[in-house]
Amino acid sequence: MKLASQEVTKLLESKNLLVSAPTVDLAFNHLHYDTRQVRAETLFVVKGAFKAEYLDGVDGVTALVTEKPLAGGWPQWVVTDTQKALSILAMAYFDYPQKDLWIGAFTGTKGKTTAAYFAYTMLQDQTQGQTALFSTVDRIVGPKPEDKKKSDLTTPESYELFKDMRRAVDNGMTHLVMEVSSQAYLRNRVYGLRFNVGAFLNISPDHIGPNEHPTFADYLAHKEMLLDNSDEVILNTGMDHYAEILDRAEQSHDRVFTYGRLGNSNEPLVTFESQNSALHESHFTVTAGQEAQLPEINGAYRLNLPGDFNEENAVASLIMAALAGAKHPAMVSGLNRVTIPGRMLSLTLAKHGVAFVDYAHNYVSLLSLLAFAKAQSPEGQVIVVLGAPGNKGVSRRADFAKVLSAKADQVILTADDPQYESPMDIAQTIAAGIDNEGVQVHFEMDRITAIRQAIDLAGPNDLVVVAGKGEDPYQKINGVDTPYIGDYAAVQECQAILAQGGTLTVGD
Repeated sequence: MKLASQEVTKLLESKNLLVSAPTVDLAFNHLHYDTRQVRAETLFVVKGAFKAEYLDGVDGVTALVTEKPLAGGWPQWVVTDTQKALSILAMAYFDYPQKDLWIGAFTGTKGKTTAAYFAYTMLQDQTQGQTALFSTVDRIVGPKPEDKKKSDLTTPESYELFKDMRRAVDNGMTHLVMEVSSQAYLRNRVYGLRFNVGAFLNISPDHIGPNEHPTFADYLAHKEMLLDNSDEVILNTGMDHYAEILDRAEQSHDRVFTYGRLGNSNEPLVTFESQNSALHESHFTVTAGQEAQLPEINGAYRLNLPGDFNEENAVASLIMAALAGAKHPAMVSGLNRVTIPGRMLSLTLAKHGVAFVDYAHNYVSLLSLLAFAKAQSPEGQVIVVLGAPGNKGVSRRADFAKVLSAKADQVILTADDPQYESPMDIAQTIAAGIDNEGVQVHFEMDRITAIRQAIDLAGPNDLVVVAGKGEDPYQKINGVDTPYIGDYAAVQECQAILAQGGTLTVGD
């Protein structure tokens, strides 16, 4: 993996990114944007509010790619956008691994991870293990334990993205399923990358704030960029703003694969119908219209996950899998066996009902989760453990309050990933927005204690919903990933105590 100076110039010129280039003849053995990763003969890409002194004492930088010339005497390619430049250079440095992969991508406000796991598992069965996965939870680039790692971003930085694609190809992977966030397009992490199939699951206001998208229109526009960069596209006819998104898709595609519940007025090409749903699983049937030309997806399916919203995500994944060449047996077996870390994990609690653990972290995902819980427990209470992240997504706090007002009976407000904010201040902001006096509000900033308190409050017919962290092994506190056992493990501890006849002695 190398880059030559002439190649760097040509690549940047080809995308109209180049402002000026040095007159040099250099070979680069390494490319990076992190000073901690610099080695001999590195072409260093300057990102963000970078200062020349950050390179003091860093040996190995041979030349720079930057938006503003830096003092220091290095040869420098000055460009209009270093994020775009990094993506273009990274794909070349790792020898265009995307050319050797079929790539399917999901975007949407909620359900990306679930849908990605559905498609990944079906394609794993079809390809006999030659499918990679880049998700919010995991990045899987091969069959060995060392080929699986926890993700730090929904869509990784372009350098890591193409590096992991190269690892996947070298490990014999032929297919890749991934999530693409609006931030990935806002930050140009997937600039220049083309997808075989892109699926748009849903849209609602989220990620709007000073450090994210300035408006909903901007958020939607960046989501829609996946449609422009995919050979085939899949749309949910039941989502908000469907007509607008369909219009965008039809500008660049003669055919759009649409799906929706049977009876949807937008006449989807592929329809599904719920057969029955319980606390721990769901059953549904799928029918592809003749125009869809996807006979492989017709039939009955079972999921380990309950909820019609999971069925909806599964249908999008079925269409994607079919477009990737999957056959019906792999679709049935994949959906039947799939499990998703931190998504709709249920545990039965002796004399204390059932607990659900889920990553639900925005308005739509929390509303879907609590609506399902309420429907499953009409005679019991829905008791929620919830916080909100600090220093981002501030609008979610009011959104959470709105959902809790409508769907919760009791809520224990606690710490999520508070970062540099006070978790109590965040909790009080949420509480201030709860306008239903029938909702009992408790405060407990220790998350494990909050979970125990919620379970202790629950009776035999109640449902406890622990939302936000799933199986994350940390909480982000003051810039540090602070070790945390995870919501699921915390509930498991309570389950074990109760199974042995013990009690959860916690106060309000």
